[in-house]
Amino acid sequence: MKVLKFGGTSVGSVENLKKVKEILISDHEDKIVVCSAMAGVTDTLVRLVENIKFNDTDAITRNLHKLEQKHFDVIDALIDDEELQNVLKRGITATITEMFEVSSQPYSKSVNSKIITYGETLLTFIFSGYLNIIGVANVLLDAKEFMYVDSVENPNIERVKHRLEQVLSTRPKSSIYITQGFVCKDSEGQISHLNRGGSDYTATIIGSALQVSEVQIWTDIDGLHNNDPRYVDETRPIARLTYDEAAELAYFGAKILHPQTVSPVVTKNIPVLLKNTFDPEALGTTISNAYHTKGLKAISAKDGITAIKIKSNRMLMAHGYLRRIFEVFDHYQTSIDMITTSEIAISLTIDNTSNLDKIVKEIEAYAEITVEQDHSIICIVGEAVINDKNSYKLFEILNYIPVRMVSYGGSNNNISILVDTKDKIPSLRFLNEKLFQTNNEMAL
Repeated sequence: MKVLKFGGTSVGSVENLKKVKEILISDHEDKIVVCSAMAGVTDTLVRLVENIKFNDTDAITRNLHKLEQKHFDVIDALIDDEELQNVLKRGITATITEMFEVSSQPYSKSVNSKIITYGETLLTFIFSGYLNIIGVANVLLDAKEFMYVDSVENPNIERVKHRLEQVLSTRPKSSIYITQGFVCKDSEGQISHLNRGGSDYTATIIGSALQVSEVQIWTDIDGLHNNDPRYVDETRPIARLTYDEAAELAYFGAKILHPQTVSPVVTKNIPVLLKNTFDPEALGTTISNAYHTKGLKAISAKDGITAIKIKSNRMLMAHGYLRRIFEVFDHYQTSIDMITTSEIAISLTIDNTSNLDKIVKEIEAYAEITVEQDHSIICIVGEAVINDKNSYKLFEILNYIPVRMVSYGGSNNNISILVDTKDKIPSLRFLNEKLFQTNNEMAL
């Protein structure tokens, strides 16, 4: 068995759904298919949550009717038989009615989670029904019955395995199972989610739970590129990456992967393939434990970074000072991305500013603190990257762009630099030229 995940763009139109169908029937291996919501639907649901916050009943009604009509249009275009269309439309209307009931409740975290996870429910209901109608037998699974992850950061794979095996044992045997990405249950059994882009994560959690042969992530690009193709010309897909390399790239901004995607499959050595729905024959990227080449592989960038400089004249040789600083960030559950130190100062970065005011207030009691926002981390990734004979070229960026921090040593796989976000795109382009375009002999 294998797991195939299709993102919002891949299921974002009638034409694309038919492409997905062709991919599913291209082999006879058993598969679980994880689907995102149609492109744009989650954004509509996020707006609906805002309507609920402000009790804007007119806007709630408009958005729900808009969602219903969008999915009705898909049904009309996919299926010719009017009676079969109406069967699926009744199912969609029942879900929309359920959403009206949830939307009438006062806003809460629970209401938010319920609403924004309906997009996957709507899409998978239509897609499963369409496949059955055209003779591609499948069974629709409700992810809420088995995706009990407890902790998003550390999912209980064994619990998911136990519940999923129970669910499968009560369903008709099929070579294709369809389920929803993104949605899960939390430690209290309440509907939750795996954060934006979390359908990738759903796929690898399921893959790990069932010890599948491989997990395929299908998107609209032919694998993970060596730089961001949205901003940089002449990027190239990378044929192979290690789990560590892929994890670094995902965490530091590679949009094709959810940051935690590879973590569930690492210890079980299940390969993850990144494939292009619109060019299924393209090689894509394979992520596994195997080392094929070392050195420079790719560059990614993470926005929304806040730089914090903490300075105290009393820090010199002051035992416990660093611990005291870190305890503040730990207390407010704020992760640190980069850090550099000197005898009298610490510079670090965070991407979660929800408790920034509290952090600043607490540290100001014993140190001088400076906060600068609108920064980006640019991460240069590759196994043993520091040993690559071309790595030195990245430091030529200091001649052209103000670099706020440089960090290396946390792992053997990356060197990170911090720049103003306004300098991100010029930095990506400069590094692409220096590290890749003038390095034709490097094997990706």
